[in-house]
Amino acid sequence: MTGEIFRDAWGIPHLRADGASELARVQGRVTALDRAWQLEVERHRARGTSASFLGAEALPWDRFVRRARLDDTARRCFAELERRDPETARWVRAYVDGVNEGLAEGAARTPEFARTGLAPGRWEPWTPLGVWLGIHILFAGFPAKLWREQVVRHLGADAVGLFAADGPGTSGSNGWLVSGERTVTGQAVIAGDPHRFIEEPGVYQQIHLSCPEFDVVGLAVPGVPGIAHFGHTGTVAWAITNAMADYQDLYRERLRRTGAGVEALDPDGVWRRAARHTEVVEVAGEEPVEVEVIETARGPVVIGGPEGLPDGSRDGLPEGSPGDVQEGFSGELPDAPPLAVALRHPPRVTADLGFGALLPLLRARRVADVDRAVDLWTEPVNVVQAADTEGGLLHRVAGKVPVRSEANGIRLVPAWEPGHDWRGWHETPRAGLTDGVAAMANQRGVAAPLGVEFAPPHRADRITQLLGEKERWSAADMPAIHMDTQLASAEPLLDLLRGVGSLTAEAARVRRRLLGWDRRMDADSEAAALYARLRGAVVRRLAAHPAFAALATPPAYSEVLLPWLALLPRVGFALEHLLRAEELYGIDRAEAVRAAVEEVAAERPSGSWGDTHRLAPWRALPDPSYAAPGLSGDHDCVLCTSSVPGLTDLSARGPAARYVWDLADREASRWVVPLGAWGAPGSPHHRDQLPLWLKGELVPVVTDFTQFTKESDV
Repeated sequence: MTGEIFRDAWGIPHLRADGASELARVQGRVTALDRAWQLEVERHRARGTSASFLGAEALPWDRFVRRARLDDTARRCFAELERRDPETARWVRAYVDGVNEGLAEGAARTPEFARTGLAPGRWEPWTPLGVWLGIHILFAGFPAKLWREQVVRHLGADAVGLFAADGPGTSGSNGWLVSGERTVTGQAVIAGDPHRFIEEPGVYQQIHLSCPEFDVVGLAVPGVPGIAHFGHTGTVAWAITNAMADYQDLYRERLRRTGAGVEALDPDGVWRRAARHTEVVEVAGEEPVEVEVIETARGPVVIGGPEGLPDGSRDGLPEGSPGDVQEGFSGELPDAPPLAVALRHPPRVTADLGFGALLPLLRARRVADVDRAVDLWTEPVNVVQAADTEGGLLHRVAGKVPVRSEANGIRLVPAWEPGHDWRGWHETPRAGLTDGVAAMANQRGVAAPLGVEFAPPHRADRITQLLGEKERWSAADMPAIHMDTQLASAEPLLDLLRGVGSLTAEAARVRRRLLGWDRRMDADSEAAALYARLRGAVVRRLAAHPAFAALATPPAYSEVLLPWLALLPRVGFALEHLLRAEELYGIDRAEAVRAAVEEVAAERPSGSWGDTHRLAPWRALPDPSYAAPGLSGDHDCVLCTSSVPGLTDLSARGPAARYVWDLADREASRWVVPLGAWGAPGSPHHRDQLPLWLKGELVPVVTDFTQFTKESDV
C-alpha cells in the first residue's frame, strides 16, 4: 500500500497511507480532485493575482495583498520552517506534490475553469502558508482600529465604548466542553460550531487521515495539510474558537521620497531607508495596475504612502500621542503629514506561522500532547479546548500576542515616537471548568487580558444556561444546543418599546405582538420577522441622526477595509449599547423607537423571519441557479446566522461546520457542513448536507474502512 482514497455515503474522503508524508500527498491530491476551483482561487488570492481571471472586482483585494506582502511572508515562513523543522517542511512539500498531481483532473471536473478561461497553475511549497495567511489576515480585525480612530476624532474617546464589538459584536464561534462527570458515559464531550463567512465550497473539509502513526478525523482547511482546528484521534479530541485577541498593530508613518527611494522617520528621530518596489497586477478585461509596495521597520504600508491617500487627503490628526485628540477637533490640520499606515503582525516579524503544531496535533494521544502542540501556534490566536479518554481536560489560549503599550491595542500609534515597540510575547492564559463545563463563544473570558473588544456574553451565557438544565449529557443531545434561537439582545429595544406612548392603533397592535413574543428567532416566526423590521428601522434612524453625520463618510481607504468603517452596520451591531447608554448625544431614543414602530405598522408587514433571513454564501463567481434557503437564528443567538441589521436580512456568516466529539466512542461523534464535501457544481455531494445543516442534524462520523467504498490507489 502506498496511498488509498475511500469515500463514505456523503462523499467524505477517508485516506490511508504507509506514512505521514505519503498521507499528506494523498490529502493534497484528494483536495485538488474535490476542490480544484477553491484551491486555485485561494492560491491566487494569497498571491494577489485573483483579478487576472475574476476581473476588476477582485482588484482591491489583490492590491491589499501585494501591499501587505503576504506572498513574501509565506515564503519567509516556509524558509524558516525548513530551517527549524525540516520534517514538517517535507510533510508540507508532500501535500503540495499531491495538489499538483490532482489539479488538472480536478479542474476538468469543475466548470468554473472553463467559464473564466483559467488554467490550473502550480503550487509552491509555501503556497499552503500563503493560503493560511490570506484566509486569516483580517481575522483579528485590525481595521477596527481605523474605526476607533474615526470615532475618537469626531465624537471623542468616550464614544469608543458605545460602538464596542461586545455590545453586541460581530459573530464568532461557539464551543463547549462537558467533562465526564456531566455525561452519561463518564467520558467528555466537546461540541461547537465555528462561525465564519459561509463560502461555496466551504472553508472546512471533513476528512479522515490514517497511517501507522495516527488515525484522525476532523475538519481541515482546504489548501493546508493536516487538521488544525477540530480533530479527534480516538483518544484525544480538540476544538477552537477565536480568542478575540489583539495581535496586529497599525502605525502612522512619516514617509518622504528621496533620490534613492523612500525614507521613514524612526522613533530615534532618524530618517531611514524603507524597502520599496513596484508590482503589476493583471486585471481581466482591463489595463494592468501598478502597485507601489513600501515596508518600514514596523511593517508593510497598507494605507496611503508618501503622498497620503489616493484622494489627496492627509492624516488629519493632531501631533502627539494618539490619545491626545484636541477637544472639538473634527477636521484636517493644515500641516498634517500625509497619511501612511504600516501593519505589524507576528508572522511578518518572526517568520513563523505556527505550522510546526500541525504534525504534533495529528500524533497527539493525550491532552498533554495537544497542549505541547499548540504551544507552537502563532495565528490566529485561539481558545483551545481538549479532552482525552483518561480524563484529561484543557481550556487555554494559544498563539502569539505581543507585549506593547496599551495604546497600540486601541488605535493607530505614531511610528516616529518611542514607546510603541514590541517587547516579547504574552504568556497565554489558562482556565478551568465550572460545574464540569466550559463554554467559549468569543466572550470576555479566558482571553480577556489579551484583547480589546469581545463578543457579547449572550451566546456563552445561553450555552452555560442550557448545559445547566440537565445533570447528564450525551453526544446525541448536543445538536439541540447548536440550534437554540433565543435572542437575549432584543431586551433593550423591547424595553424602550414598552414605554413608548401616543401610538396609532396599528402601531399599538405591533407593540402588543412584540411584547408577547417568545424572543426566538425561528425561521417560521412572524413575530421574529416583525422584530427584525423594527430593529432595522431603529438602526437606520439612529445612523441618520446628525450626531453621527461625521462618521457617515469613511476615509478613502481600500475597499477591503471599508466594511469596518461603515456606520450603518456599526450602529446595528452596537444597538444594545447605544440604547442602554445613559446619554447619547441628545438623541431621543424613545422617539426614534416610536417613529420606527409607526413606520413598520404603516408597511402592514407579513411573512416570517425565514422569508428574508436567507443563506447567502460567498462564491468567487455568481451562481444563478442557487435558491437561498430560509434560516433560523440571528447574530446573538447560539444559532449564530448573522445578518446586518438595518441593511439586509441576508446571512453571509454562520456555522461553517458543526461537530460533536465523543471521547467515549469516536463512532458516536457527529459532524456536518453547510453545503457538501465536494466543490464541483452539480456533483452528487456538492450540496447534499445542506438539508441536514438547515435542520440541525449531523452526519455520523465513521472510521471503519470496511464500511467505505474504495475509489483508488494513488
